[in-house]
Amino acid sequence: MPLHTVRTSMRNLLAAGTVLIALATGASAQTDTASGVPLWKILPPTPVALSADANGLPVQSGHVRMDDGAKIYYAQAGEGEPVLLLHGGLANSDYMSGLARALLAAHYQVIVVDSRGHGRSSLGKTPIGYDRMADDAVAVLSHLKIERAAVVGWSDGGIQGIDLALRHPDRITRVFSFAPNITTDGVDTSAENTPTVKAFIARTKQEYRHLSPSPGRFGKFEASIEHMWSDQPNWTDAQVAAITTPMWIVDGDHDEMIHLPHIQHIAQVIPQAGLLILPNTSHFAFLQNPELFSETVINFLKLPTP
Repeated sequence: MPLHTVRTSMRNLLAAGTVLIALATGASAQTDTASGVPLWKILPPTPVALSADANGLPVQSGHVRMDDGAKIYYAQAGEGEPVLLLHGGLANSDYMSGLARALLAAHYQVIVVDSRGHGRSSLGKTPIGYDRMADDAVAVLSHLKIERAAVVGWSDGGIQGIDLALRHPDRITRVFSFAPNITTDGVDTSAENTPTVKAFIARTKQEYRHLSPSPGRFGKFEASIEHMWSDQPNWTDAQVAAITTPMWIVDGDHDEMIHLPHIQHIAQVIPQAGLLILPNTSHFAFLQNPELFSETVINFLKLPTP
């Protein structure tokens, strides 16, 4: 499927409520033009931090101190509708910087956050969990005096988006949740043996040592994340069915980490959710095909509020 066809399909979604659309057929044959390797098999470089380049716009950055001592890093740039970008587990907000720049070019305000223990944020004394990280994100919005924001989350960030829709619906306008799970059995436990995920884990370890306020404690940090993953998230269908926030559940057609039937199930259970499968991409679609990913997000943000 040519990109212009994908764009047309995306425009057709603007008037949709709950939708099911798969874009994986013809486009899945698309390859990386430089190497001939399918896009979903590569892990492109981490984008440059937003604080280093925000399309020439001033960047406000800092930390919000939480009640357990954790210091949560954020960076904010632009004006217009606020969009909160939440990254995946083990990663940091730099991974969302490419999308952030596309949103800035489209005249949105962007806020990126390093989840607690990740990147430039400290871990704090409270056991890490999705509720806690979602509360941290709300604290950042409050610190910036932002009443409500759209949320775009990847993986653990996508789970935080669902958590926000459940526990803080008054603080968000809509959620674009890429590659989330709502129960632990949605995860493919063999993913860590794939070359792309192995490369990702090795990269995040180096990034942690460069960015973290406690660079020598990656082992403790990783153990805390794995403990969270062992039993979280664990929502029932009835719980997520209560969500009223407009939401898209999105994934790549070659996601290594999340079972595609699980993604489809989430979209079926949440009444206000649409389902979108991006072609020839994996758990790292926003790096593998940033143009399509950014355009998808922007089209979602342009949807009229129900």
